[in-house]
Amino acid sequence: MDGTFPRAVLLSAVLLGACPGAALPLLPLLLLLLRRRAAAFYSGDYADVVRYMEGALGSYRDARRTRVRCRLRCQDQHPWDGAFSDLRFFDAVLRRAACMDTCIEEELGAQSVHKVSEDVLQDFHRRIPYNYLQLAYQKLKQPEKAAAAAHTYFQANPEHVEMGQNLEQYKDLQGVKEDHFVDREARPHQRSFTAAVRLYDSGDFEGAIALFEEALVEYYKADVECRALCQGPQKFEGHDHLRYRYSLHELISDHFTQVLHCEHECVRDLATRPGRLSPMENYLPLHYDYLQFAYFQGKLKGMQCALAYLLFHEGEEFMTENVDYYREVLGHDGKPREVRICSGDVGWEGAEGLKSWREKKDVSVEGCTVDYTSYCILDKSSLTTMTDSLKCCPVICAGGPLVYDSVQLVQNSAALNGTQRVLLDHVISEDECAELRHLAHAVTMAGDGYRGKMSPHTPNEKFEGATVLKALQYGYEGRVPMKSARLFYNISERARHITESYFLLNSTLHFSYTHLVCRTAITGQQDHRNDLSHPIHADNCLLDPEANECWKEPPAYTYRDYSALLYLNGDFEGGEFIFTEMDAKTMTASVKPKCGRMVGFSSGGENPHGVKAITRGQRCAVALWFTLDPLFRELERLQADEVIQSLDTQSVWGQGLNINPKDEL
Repeated sequence: MDGTFPRAVLLSAVLLGACPGAALPLLPLLLLLLRRRAAAFYSGDYADVVRYMEGALGSYRDARRTRVRCRLRCQDQHPWDGAFSDLRFFDAVLRRAACMDTCIEEELGAQSVHKVSEDVLQDFHRRIPYNYLQLAYQKLKQPEKAAAAAHTYFQANPEHVEMGQNLEQYKDLQGVKEDHFVDREARPHQRSFTAAVRLYDSGDFEGAIALFEEALVEYYKADVECRALCQGPQKFEGHDHLRYRYSLHELISDHFTQVLHCEHECVRDLATRPGRLSPMENYLPLHYDYLQFAYFQGKLKGMQCALAYLLFHEGEEFMTENVDYYREVLGHDGKPREVRICSGDVGWEGAEGLKSWREKKDVSVEGCTVDYTSYCILDKSSLTTMTDSLKCCPVICAGGPLVYDSVQLVQNSAALNGTQRVLLDHVISEDECAELRHLAHAVTMAGDGYRGKMSPHTPNEKFEGATVLKALQYGYEGRVPMKSARLFYNISERARHITESYFLLNSTLHFSYTHLVCRTAITGQQDHRNDLSHPIHADNCLLDPEANECWKEPPAYTYRDYSALLYLNGDFEGGEFIFTEMDAKTMTASVKPKCGRMVGFSSGGENPHGVKAITRGQRCAVALWFTLDPLFRELERLQADEVIQSLDTQSVWGQGLNINPKDEL
């Protein structure tokens, strides 16, 4: 895509020194403005930084709108002829090109002087200007605008630690309100969809319908614009046309192949939130799924939405059965709905037999926790008690044997208000806790597992850790009793067996990572703390509270399936383990650590969790992450297995083994 920017919006450095009535020259204004922004920033002229950056952002948006408008206008004026003969085709191509040149030059000036590099366009895509804006507004003592700029930047750069800290500081500033944290670059269709889902989940179906309808209109508008932008110049990576002397027809074929690829990617682009690599699953069809359920009382409109869903997923069993249900109730067939046609009253009453792709509840039936997920038939009782008529539901059970006689079930998923959760006591004894704490004091290293960062999660606590292999190495060197090192190995195996058995897994659970960890409150830094010991997160995906999603993509450990924490003590203040909703704010359960207590759970977005601040003392635990995929087994664990096998069979450390005592993950 080409990059052009309107001359009327930006003030170049030349114009800043000119008289107010001077005419606007045709200059590559964006690049010049960005250079001036940098000079103003480093000279401390923050008012100019704001002027330059806001102008550049407005220019970027105006240029995009102009390209879309001109391309759509020229396509309408010069359509491809039905006969598609060579002469008529090339006539349409040339006329479109001339039309585009004229249209853009009328609004922007000559295109050649407004070209910018791909790097500059990428900076705008990554919202880099907002990084400068938030600091400039902060220096100008305009915290509400700084908060908006910081929030906008952070949406596209969620891994930016410093900006995340800035946002927390803005929240504490007087005069800054929650509604100041707006995404200035939010895409209208995604903004409406997210707001609609929130209203739907809160039971405000009438409000949700209006926003879902708005989201659909905005989506199709954005789709047209995206496809129009694909009509511009294309990249031909791997094609050397000069060397191979491709024919004109081959060049045209290459171009339109790239255009088609670009248009196909629009579907993915429109479903992908800023800063994310993966699109929201089933994004566009999901609008119709929500609507068909919300419109259920107006059954005709519900059927139209259900039929629209089937346009995207032909033959989908659960929605096909919904359509059959509507036909039975109405006594006639219907047609897929068009955009903007649904209306009617909303309600759950009388929703017998209707299925939903999204419904997810946690139900306890005969001691088995059932994950009430997609493709479940709902009836009136299920909408109130969620305990009856579990028909066609994929069942994820828990409640298997606890393997060891001493282990006691304290709370299951239902008691912990979630899915695939368990709380157990007496997994290890008081003596074993004491021995492991003594081992921790000898082998743990500050920042272990976090590239040596002593306080990776909060500056108010010190973090120390050690792996099983490191403990065995210390035992070999005589720095700790080998008995204690083997205890660490053995109790982690115990935790794995319990987790595998309780959650009734049909395949072997492998270690992904095992860590003996201690968190210690730093004296003198505990007054007025408002942070967490470990921020809310999920273990195998990137939690996105704004989108109510958890993105299973790097840098998340996407291969992790189950997690467990085995506590070694409770003689400290704070440090409770907490589960939350996907919003990372609403707490659903809290666990007070104590010796021998273990919390286990599945590692996905269904179980966001964190640790409250430790305000006094030291909290020690064995943290365990497991995977069902043997390809992602923990390397150090495999080495530790070899060590234990050698000790058991040969009673000789390292004989025939190649183990480096300094190995670390």
